[in-house]
Amino acid sequence: MRRPADETAFSAIFAPVKGQTAFEETLERLGTAIKLGLLAPGTRLPAERDLCEQLGIARSTLRQALTALGQSGHLHAVRGRGGGTFVAESQPVAQPPTAEVLAHWRDRCDARLAVELGVAVLAAERAEPAAIESLGELVATMSGCLDDYPAYRHADVRFHIGLAEATGSPRLVAAMTEAQGAMTDLISYIAHPPQVLEWANGQHARVVTCLERRDSATAMRIMAEHLRGTEHVLAGLLPS
Repeated sequence: MRRPADETAFSAIFAPVKGQTAFEETLERLGTAIKLGLLAPGTRLPAERDLCEQLGIARSTLRQALTALGQSGHLHAVRGRGGGTFVAESQPVAQPPTAEVLAHWRDRCDARLAVELGVAVLAAERAEPAAIESLGELVATMSGCLDDYPAYRHADVRFHIGLAEATGSPRLVAAMTEAQGAMTDLISYIAHPPQVLEWANGQHARVVTCLERRDSATAMRIMAEHLRGTEHVLAGLLPS
């Protein structure tokens, strides 16, 4: 079994993660460690029970993250004696982003965060029943195309722009459209495992529930978790 040469780095990789974004942070932590070579090809991860204890997360959350990283080609599972979860010998290859994109990707995330949080609050205060129904339909559409990323992303963009439309502010619709365009450039560079899409869409559904209840505070909190989750995934899976 191969292990990272730097045991201090190994300990940092498996330090406890935060509860609200445990899935995304686990994905980022492992993805970044693999990308940087701290978890080298062929490395066997600790047993699930040990990982859950070290990371401070539920086994279901860990399995979701491991499944996502397996579907993206970063990990693979081996059954039977000597089995376990291993870092893939051959990592997925993606067209590298431009230097400009890599240098400023967090700026794009920050700009999106500023727009989306305000939109979530105002949409929860102002959304009409027809708009809420339309957003719910988009959630259902995304749920049905987790294995078809282009279709999922199309509905995802419509969902976020639909939230802005629900505020009744053309200026916010324009700002949301710009933010989504900037994120599409980034998101196109990473893998899109169905497990990750399912997790994100669950947050979409919770936002819709907040709109139905006129719960702007919770809508903003869930949207913040959603966007921070995307940022964690980007940090873990974007090429170096």
